[in-house]
Amino acid sequence: MARKIIDIKNEMLLAFMNNESIAAYYEFIPGALFYDEFSVVSFENILFDIISFAHFIIENLFNTHKSEVDDIITQKFPHRALWYRTKAKDFQYGFDLITDTDKFENTGFTDAQIEASKIIKYAAVTPNAGQIYIKVATETAGVLAPILPEVKAAFDAYIKEIADCGVKYIIINHLPDILLLNIQIFRDPLVLDANGMSIINANYPVQDAINEYMKELPFNGELVLAHLIDKLQLAEGVVIPNLVNAESQSININTGVYNPAVPITVKTIPESGYFSIPDFNNITYVV
Repeated sequence: MARKIIDIKNEMLLAFMNNESIAAYYEFIPGALFYDEFSVVSFENILFDIISFAHFIIENLFNTHKSEVDDIITQKFPHRALWYRTKAKDFQYGFDLITDTDKFENTGFTDAQIEASKIIKYAAVTPNAGQIYIKVATETAGVLAPILPEVKAAFDAYIKEIADCGVKYIIINHLPDILLLNIQIFRDPLVLDANGMSIINANYPVQDAINEYMKELPFNGELVLAHLIDKLQLAEGVVIPNLVNAESQSININTGVYNPAVPITVKTIPESGYFSIPDFNNITYVV
């Protein structure tokens, strides 16, 4: 962590005031207090301000550089989950790998073509019972969605080629988990009508708050019911948000169909990596 400017300056002032040669030159007793001998508008004080600020900037630059290098090492280092996540997002549909490497042959292609080939926009890798789950998704019209079957076939071949020997993995490319919410909203009748619509703006603040929370949730992020309630509490016209029940449905990894809904008690991570809310029909508004 970089030092504060005042700490850097004080360290320099201490060394300056304890130097016997400097004390003799300025005719003060070694160890005297700087501001007892020099004005805040003196050349010496201004010079120390400039030097301490320069030191502060340099220390921050070095700390940032170290952090970036550490992050690159962590994400690129083979055999770690983050390495597989990085490689999943590096996948280029329609491109071949350079022989005996995990890098794609991009010679002769433009930056635009290379970027367009990177179909997978979201990826997460989690250990599970001696194997790893590689969860992936793309984006269609701004909405998270599974990659197409033909893309999935190419991605399967890619992971098989680059995966470390002996590593067991399952690629999860599913439709989103379904989030079912049953919420009772005690509303301010001066702000929201009986259907939850803002009387002034004609929008639905509770629905907007839920959608906003879902957008803020990172891919494969943990949905925490308490955090969702906190979000609802801030919505316009909401007096008390009462979460009656919350359930989720995930795709069965073997059959490809949705499992029965299971209750969410405190928190949950979506099996597919992301959620979809089919409707807001189970939100009721009372005074």
